[in-house]
Amino acid sequence: MKGRAVPVQEVVFGFGAHSGIGEAPELLRMAQQADRDGLDHFSLSDHPYLGERLDAYAALGFVLGRTQRISGLANVTNLPTRPAPMLARTVTSLSALSGGRVVLGMGAGGLWDRISDMGVPRLSPGDAVDAFEEAIVLVKSLSGGGPPVTYRGRFYQVDQIEPAPVPTPPVWTGSVGRKSLAATGRVADGWIPGHAADWLSERYRTSRPIIDEAAAAVGRDPREIRTVFNFPGRVTDRPLAATRDRDGRWIGGSVGQWVEELTGAVLEHGASGFTLFSYGHGAPDPALLGRWANEIAPAVRDAIAKEDG
Repeated sequence: MKGRAVPVQEVVFGFGAHSGIGEAPELLRMAQQADRDGLDHFSLSDHPYLGERLDAYAALGFVLGRTQRISGLANVTNLPTRPAPMLARTVTSLSALSGGRVVLGMGAGGLWDRISDMGVPRLSPGDAVDAFEEAIVLVKSLSGGGPPVTYRGRFYQVDQIEPAPVPTPPVWTGSVGRKSLAATGRVADGWIPGHAADWLSERYRTSRPIIDEAAAAVGRDPREIRTVFNFPGRVTDRPLAATRDRDGRWIGGSVGQWVEELTGAVLEHGASGFTLFSYGHGAPDPALLGRWANEIAPAVRDAIAKEDG
């Protein structure tokens, strides 16, 4: 898996944000802090069947309207509850309003018992992935301008719909299974490995080649499909004796240990982005977010630039 490093300007750093209704003020404060500190993106979960959660796309629009540079994404969009033609209108509108600061995170749908509670017809796993791939194709067709679109798929059909005259947002998926990973290789722009799997995990080692092979099979350069890791951990004042637990999962460590680990992830394993969560997989606190933005991310960028130079 070595040799897939990307230019330093393409390596992105973000954080997973609060999504509870009662946490809305904290969400805005942290997004504005990250915006000032130069982070690239924030992400929100999308679970519309949970009444205590903010609607992901309403929250994205609100935060993007109160920030200047940072991009936002749903990590990942609950596609079965958001039909692709309307999702296309949502993300292109947010892109137009924010100056292009939107990434479309896409998933096929995982918690089908809860999804079907919303009145959405249940799909088999295979059909859900087919609908997911159709949706990505259709969203891309309905952006970027051009002539009216007519699309005839198994799950989506549109007739003479005008695309939005804004660039197509990048699409990052949360694919897990082989069929979904192959769809990512064919039609997506990025991949967020599931279950917080990192570049040393068996999940990554066995999954990323499926994406690459599917991309190459349709004439795409696999290196154009970035891997953005959801990455939990804590920052300590002193180096830790071990930065990974017995199962090989990253725990955290000092700033120097983080910088060494992430620089190696980029240069040796082709990582092109990191979304920080706390060690307990929740949103980071302001202190952790500040160290991530002001100490770790700049040092990783500098280390990569030195290697590239």
